[in-house]
Amino acid sequence: MSVAASIAKLHSPLRELVSTVADAHHGKSEKDKAEVSEWIEKVAAGDAARPEAIQALDAQLTPKTYIVSNYFTAADVALYGALHPTLAQLQPAQYYAHPSVTRYFDHIQHKPSVRAAAAALAPAFDVVPFDLDGAPSIERKADPPKEKKKAPKAEPAASGSAPAPAQKKAKKEAAQAADEDVNKDTGAPVPQQKKEKKEKKPAQESKKAVAEDAGEPVPSMIDLRVGRIVDIKKHPDADSLYVEQIDFGEETGPRTVVSGLVNYIPIEKMQNKTLVGVCNLKPANMRGVKSFAMVLCATHKDGKDAGLELIEPPAGSEPGERIYFEGPEFENAEPLSQLNPKKKIFETIQPGFTTLESHEAAWVNPVTKQAHRIRTAKGVCYSPNFVGASLS
Repeated sequence: MSVAASIAKLHSPLRELVSTVADAHHGKSEKDKAEVSEWIEKVAAGDAARPEAIQALDAQLTPKTYIVSNYFTAADVALYGALHPTLAQLQPAQYYAHPSVTRYFDHIQHKPSVRAAAAALAPAFDVVPFDLDGAPSIERKADPPKEKKKAPKAEPAASGSAPAPAQKKAKKEAAQAADEDVNKDTGAPVPQQKKEKKEKKPAQESKKAVAEDAGEPVPSMIDLRVGRIVDIKKHPDADSLYVEQIDFGEETGPRTVVSGLVNYIPIEKMQNKTLVGVCNLKPANMRGVKSFAMVLCATHKDGKDAGLELIEPPAGSEPGERIYFEGPEFENAEPLSQLNPKKKIFETIQPGFTTLESHEAAWVNPVTKQAHRIRTAKGVCYSPNFVGASLS
């Protein structure tokens, strides 16, 4: 069933709300369209926002910004509208029990397009106030390290026969273990306490590695750096792509970067341009050319057809300079060496990227609504012409 047909099944005024939110996508692929339609069908049937279903919905939304894929769709508007009557009646202790649903609902209800559509249908979808500052902190634990499977015991060798290879290995390991139990210089036994301390060290190192990107995604996990285009040409097999060589101040030299900017920025305006690069995405093949970073751009609030431009670092910036997010929790944090695509860290953070009234680039926390400007030590990165733009 098409998304439009599913929307027609919604009750008024939710049907009018979903129909009039201009930037709510119906799906960028056939798979996404089917999923958007499926969610709207659930809402129409009254199944998506039942009180007993909210706990399961909370778990489903924990790693997500939007209910389908990583962009805003009509399914989000429908789900927001279906949740509205329930969440409007909850007391703080009740909505604190569903942090992901509350965070998701608050993010959707404050989208400008949703507020504009809701204003015409007031008071059905008035803003639901949440005391998010008083919310208890959420404890997140790293997954415990997996237990190693024990090797099966070798069968004893027949009497008088030569030792089997497994038995030889076991004897060798036993001898090594015995050697480790004595001081190599004095021959005295090693105290058990020291031995245990020695054995625990690898486990501690393993735990630290597991925890590197554990927990909820935060913007400081993203590695942003100043870069400068030193060479640019059109992709040999794709008319809409540039292939750039960008200097990020690395000893290994410039990185090859592929970007889909041909239809938006003339090549002469890209040459020798200083820009902001996302440097810890997993390298990706773009029509036969591997791209090792991403150029951060601002898309006009009315969409790509209205314009797209590069985010620029402050004047005097040099390749390789660190770019970070303002705020004590982010300024001194080290980015991850590489973002794990399965954890969708960039996709989770990206919807909060925008340009402020001052044209300054920032990440707006969807929960606290606090803007954290994106900057270097010299100043704040910015979009020359756009306000309220999306960054990607």
